Amino acid sequence: MALYVKDPEVDRMAERLSRIGGISKTEVVRRALRRQLEQVEEPGDLVKRIEAFVSDLQARAPRERGEPIDKAWIDSLYERD
Repeated sequence: MALYVKDPEVDRMAERLSRIGGISKTEVVRRALRRQLEQVEEPGDLVKRIEAFVSDLQARAPRERGEPIDKAWIDSLYERD
């Protein structure tokens, strides 16, 4: 089945990306549509990756370790000896 693009601006953008990437206009459209579908169909994926990142950070530095961060500690960073 064919896809006809009747908008000159869209055609120019596809042509430009085609030249920059060294790929066909068909491949330009394929990649753009694939990226858009991934964003629409799997919006929770980013949330899952962020949750995994936070869990990893917490595992590396549990809250029980280290000194509490309070105003006095932050102020001490700016003191000169």
